[in-house]
Amino acid sequence: MKITNICCIGAGYVGGPTMAVIAAKCPHIKVTVVDLNEKRIADWNDADVNNIPIYEPGLSDIVAEGRGRNLFFSTEVDKAIEEAELIFISVNTPTKTYGTGKGMAADLKYIELCARQIARVSKTNKIIVEKSTLPVRTAEALKSILDNTGNGVQFQILSNPEFLAEGTAVIDLLNPDRVLIGGDDTPEGQSAIASLVEVYANWVPNDRILKTNVWSSELSKLIANAFLAQRVSSINAVSELCEKTGADVNEVAKAIGMDSRIGSKFLKASVGFGGSCFQKDILNLVYISKSFGLDEVADYWEQVIIMNDHQKRRFSKNIVQSLYNTVAGKKIAFLGWAFKKDTNDTRESAAIYVGDDLINEQAHIAVYDPQVSYEQVLADLDYLETRSTAKNSKYLASFANPYEACSDAHAVAILTEWDQFKEYDWKKIYDSMLKPAFIFDGRNLLNGADMESIGFVYQAIGS
Repeated sequence: MKITNICCIGAGYVGGPTMAVIAAKCPHIKVTVVDLNEKRIADWNDADVNNIPIYEPGLSDIVAEGRGRNLFFSTEVDKAIEEAELIFISVNTPTKTYGTGKGMAADLKYIELCARQIARVSKTNKIIVEKSTLPVRTAEALKSILDNTGNGVQFQILSNPEFLAEGTAVIDLLNPDRVLIGGDDTPEGQSAIASLVEVYANWVPNDRILKTNVWSSELSKLIANAFLAQRVSSINAVSELCEKTGADVNEVAKAIGMDSRIGSKFLKASVGFGGSCFQKDILNLVYISKSFGLDEVADYWEQVIIMNDHQKRRFSKNIVQSLYNTVAGKKIAFLGWAFKKDTNDTRESAAIYVGDDLINEQAHIAVYDPQVSYEQVLADLDYLETRSTAKNSKYLASFANPYEACSDAHAVAILTEWDQFKEYDWKKIYDSMLKPAFIFDGRNLLNGADMESIGFVYQAIGS
């Protein structure tokens, strides 16, 4: 099938950037991103392209180039489905908060709603592409819904998981190390794979496009994230040992990272990993393993999450202990709230959990993040349902200026590795703080000797 019209259901962190790049590289294909969230679509269509809802370096330029030419953002879901030959499903698949699998399994209600809507609207054959991170065998459920509730048209289901790192999503899309496409080993399935390959072939070399069966593709995404998260938890476990023995985790990481069998990536000790994928995907992997009776496998992967949660609690506990075992009424400045630099995504950010712990101790949190609003910070704390919105508001403030956030603070905690934090006038910050002035570097961003020479009491993860 020759693809001339693509629809993507879901205008979030995956759907928006992915479709913008496809539109840029395939000007002969009409690409429409649809979502029921009217405000989100309005933000994607904002006359000032710098106001689009997702911050990624380079993304606004690509959206500006394609928007109105062959890239469209719309709430007319049925119309886009009807016109498209190829439909990406890129909706949220959060961890279930209810029923069987609560706290581990992926909640597929939005996937099912998409499938039923596609089945209801479609009058011609469609290729359906799973772009959301999904548990193994979801394609089977999708096909069952589409085939049994549709209008007699033919559907081919492909798995095409994303491997984007937020903060470098545009680079990852423009120059992917691999594109994974899974489909049925039937003539129809292979034809559908070829159609999607032809789209990516407009800019991705053929040797980087990997074709598998659907199940291998679905599982590969979970395993890739699990392996990366495992490395972060491993180095964080080592960081605690380093603190007890007098070793420096940065020196240890450099030494082992130079081993070609290990490599240096994902060996940076920190206050913990966040984001939408790592924790959710590992929990999904744990649930799948348990459902097959593989308890030892489940326990192995669950320990990655346990270590990550421990690292966050350990960081907040260290702040309290260092500030003479009480932070009640004290101002703690947070530099960074996003889960990593160069994104405005706060999902599962370590800052949320550290902030929650400190507010439990009645600390006052002053947040500065260049891309995250006060409303988002408050919403993140409210989502935990630890306390009321009114109480969270009482202990939380957000500042548009880092120097104001740090003024009169007892301590500064670095929770996101924004590059700009390295360039601040730290002597000016020190002079504005209450003494002794503490820095808790949860991202190993600053030079400890420099901070101590200014007068700070400096503490970093793993040293």
